[in-house]
Amino acid sequence: MTDTPLIAILDDEPEIRRLLSQALEQSGFRTQSFSRATEFEAALRRITPDACLIDLGLPDRDGLALVHRLASESGAAIIIISGRAQVQDRVTGLELGADDYIIKPFEPAEVVARIRARLRRPARDATARAQTLRFAGWTADFDRYVLMSPDGVETPLSHAEAEVLRLFTDNPRRLITRAQMLETLGGAAGDSFDRAMDVRISRLRTKLGEDPKNPRLIKTIYGAGYIFLAELD
Repeated sequence: MTDTPLIAILDDEPEIRRLLSQALEQSGFRTQSFSRATEFEAALRRITPDACLIDLGLPDRDGLALVHRLASESGAAIIIISGRAQVQDRVTGLELGADDYIIKPFEPAEVVARIRARLRRPARDATARAQTLRFAGWTADFDRYVLMSPDGVETPLSHAEAEVLRLFTDNPRRLITRAQMLETLGGAAGDSFDRAMDVRISRLRTKLGEDPKNPRLIKTIYGAGYIFLAELD
C-alpha cells in the first residue's frame, strides 16, 4: 500500500501523456496513462485514482459523458484537459461534474499545481476531521463520497460537491464569502470560478432536496456569499 496519490491520464495524444506523466512523477505522484476510454474504464475496476485528467476529444467515447459518469460514481477529482476553448464547453464540463477545466496548450507545471490544489482540499483531509457528519437528518460520508437522506437513500457525491459540503459543515451558520471559497477551494478568481461555484452549489442543493425558491439548508446572501443553516448532530 502507498499514500502517494495516483493520477490517471486519459488522452489519445502520446506526447501529452508523456509530458504529463513525466511532470507528475517528478513532482511525487504516481501515474497511469490511457489512450482510449474503454481501456481507462476497464482499469477503474482494479485501480482507484485520486485524480483523473480527461481529454474530451477521445476516439472511442464522448469525453463529456465519461466526465458525467465519473462525477456520479467516483470520488476522484476530475480535471478536463481539452482544446475546446469556448465558454460553453467549459460551463458544460463544470455542470457535468468536472472540478477544473484546463485548455490546451498548457504548461505541465500548471497541471501539477492544479492537481495539488485539488488534492489538498478539506474533503481529502482524512486525519484532521471526522469523515462522517450528520445534519438535519442527512448523513455525509466523506470517505465514500456518499450523501444519505433521512429516508436512508444514498446518493453519490462528486469530489467537487464534497469539497463544498465540507466547507459548509466546517462553518455552520456562518457567512462564507466568495473570497473565502476561492481561498479554501482553490482556482482562479473571476467569472469561471463564480460559475463553477454556482454549478456545484446548485447540484448540491438538488441532492439535498432543496426548494430553489426557499432553501432550508444552503441560503444565498446576494452580493455576499452563502450560509449553511443546519446544525451538526
